[in-house]
Amino acid sequence: MQRRSFLLGAGAVAALGSVAGYWRWQEITPSIHMPGMQQGHFLRDLARDRRALPPPSYAIDTDVVILGSGIAGLTTAWKLRKEGHSDFVMVDGPQPYGNAAGGSHGDLAYPTGAHYLPLPTRDAFHVREMLHDLGILLRNPSAERPYYDERFILHAPQDRILFDGSWQEGLIPKDGVPQWELDEHERFFQAMAHLKATRGADGKPLFVLPSALSSSDPAWQALDRISFRQWLEQAGYKSPTLHWYLDYTCRDDYGTGYEQTSAWAGLHYSCSRDGLAENAATGEWLTWPGGLQPIASALSDKAGKQRKDASVATLKPNGKRVEVLCVEFVNGQPRSFLVHARKAVCAMPLFVAAGIVDAIRDYGFDPAAHMPAYAPWMVTNFLMRSFPREKAEAPLSWDNVVYQGKGLGYVVSTHQDIRVTPPEKTVFSAYMALSRHTPDDGRKWLDTASPDELLALAASDLEAAYGAEFGRYVEHADITLRPHAMCSPRPGFRSNAGLRALRETDGSVLFAHSDLSGFSVFEEAAWWGYRAALKLLG
Repeated sequence: MQRRSFLLGAGAVAALGSVAGYWRWQEITPSIHMPGMQQGHFLRDLARDRRALPPPSYAIDTDVVILGSGIAGLTTAWKLRKEGHSDFVMVDGPQPYGNAAGGSHGDLAYPTGAHYLPLPTRDAFHVREMLHDLGILLRNPSAERPYYDERFILHAPQDRILFDGSWQEGLIPKDGVPQWELDEHERFFQAMAHLKATRGADGKPLFVLPSALSSSDPAWQALDRISFRQWLEQAGYKSPTLHWYLDYTCRDDYGTGYEQTSAWAGLHYSCSRDGLAENAATGEWLTWPGGLQPIASALSDKAGKQRKDASVATLKPNGKRVEVLCVEFVNGQPRSFLVHARKAVCAMPLFVAAGIVDAIRDYGFDPAAHMPAYAPWMVTNFLMRSFPREKAEAPLSWDNVVYQGKGLGYVVSTHQDIRVTPPEKTVFSAYMALSRHTPDDGRKWLDTASPDELLALAASDLEAAYGAEFGRYVEHADITLRPHAMCSPRPGFRSNAGLRALRETDGSVLFAHSDLSGFSVFEEAAWWGYRAALKLLG
C-alpha cells in the first residue's frame, strides 16, 4: 500500500441547487477568536493606566520560572526536565502554545497557527533531539539520514496551484508559462543550489536553520541592507510567475511581501530547508491534522505539569533572585500572585516583554529603536459537511494555493489520515497574511471588520477554487485573528543591536523567543529555548 491519503478525490456529492447553496453560505455566522485578548488587553491597560492590581493572594518559590508556553518556553521546560532538573514553573501567558496552538470540531483536529515542520537538517540537531525524544524521529537522530515515523511525513499529493483556471502540481506555475519564464525559474533554482553549497569567509554555510549558525561574513550580510525584490531585480529576474512565487514564500513564512523582506531572509527561505531522511525525499515536511499543537502538547507532557494558567504583569530582579507578579482570572475577575525564582526565562514576544520587564533598556534593548515589526494574520477553519467537487487536472492536495489569490491557500486537515474509505467530513484551514496593508492598518482592519467581512476575505481563495457554490459544503467557520502573529525580517534585521544584546544576556533574566532571530519559525523558537536551558543548566 502506497503512503498517501485515501481521502483524495472524495468530492463527489449530490448536487444541491445553486440558489439554496448561496443562501446556506450567507446564513453562516462564523465564530471569531482573538486568543489571549482578555488578558492581553487587561495587562496593556494596566501598564498604561498604572491601575493597582489586587494584592497578591499567594506566592510560589521555585528555582526557575518560564514566562510563556510557546515553542521556546516549552523547549526550555522539556530540556530542563530531560536533563533531570524539575524545579521550575511555567506561566502560560495569554494563549497556551502561542503560534503552535490548534483546535477541533469534534474529533477533527485543525491548526490555528503553524501547520508543518520541515525535516530538520543536522544543523538543527536541537530539533532532531526533540523529535527523537517525542517518538517522531524513530532512529539515528545524528545520522545524515535519520528514520521518521511514516505517519507524520507529508503524504502525496503534497501541493498544487490554481493557475489560469486549472490546477497543476507544485506551487510555482509551469503549464501555460512562456519558455523564457521557465528558463528563469531554472536559473533561480540553480543559483539557490550554488548558494546552499557556498560558505562564507568564516567557513560557515551562508544560510542555516537555526540562523544563529549561519555565516557572519560581511560580504554576505550585506544582503540584509536591501529587500528581496531589489535583489531579484538586480540579479535580472523578470519572470512574473517567479516574482509571484517568491513574494508568496515571504508572505507565507514571514507575513510580509518581498518588497518589505530582507534579501538575506528571502534567500534564507530558499537555501536552508534541505533536511534528509532515510525514508523521505530531500526537503520533505512533517505535519499533523492539528498543525504543530501535537508537538506542543507532547513537549508539555514531557516537561511535567508545573504550569500556571496566568499572565505576567511585571518582572523585576530582586537581589540575586527575580520577582514576577502574575495575573490569573478566576470567574472572569483578576487575581494576582507572586513567583520568586533564582532565574526567569522571558519566553514571550518582545512587544509584550517591553511592557513587563523592568528597565528592559538595561539589557541593551530599546523598544523605540529595536522593536521588530509584527505582521497580522488570520486563520480560518471551515468545517466541511462533505468534500467539494474537484476539477480533473490535479487531485485535492495537502496544500492548495491560488495564483495571485488574496490569501495563502488552504490546507486539508484530514490529509494525513490513512483510511480505506474517505471521512465524511473534513476541515479546510485557510491562511491569510494581511501583507497588503501596513501592519498597523492590518490590525485596525481586524479590529473593525464585521464577521461578514472577515468571512468573505477568509473564503476568497476557496471561492476562487470552487466558485460560489463553495458555501453549500460549509457547516461552520472558526476564524482566529492574530494581530501580532509574527515578527517580520525587514531589511536591517540582522544588524539589530537590541536583539543581539538580548541573545547574549546571561544573568538572572534570560530571553528565549523566535523574535530574537527576527523571524518566527519553529526551529528558531526552539533554538533560543534550548539555549536558555543550557545556560540554566550551566
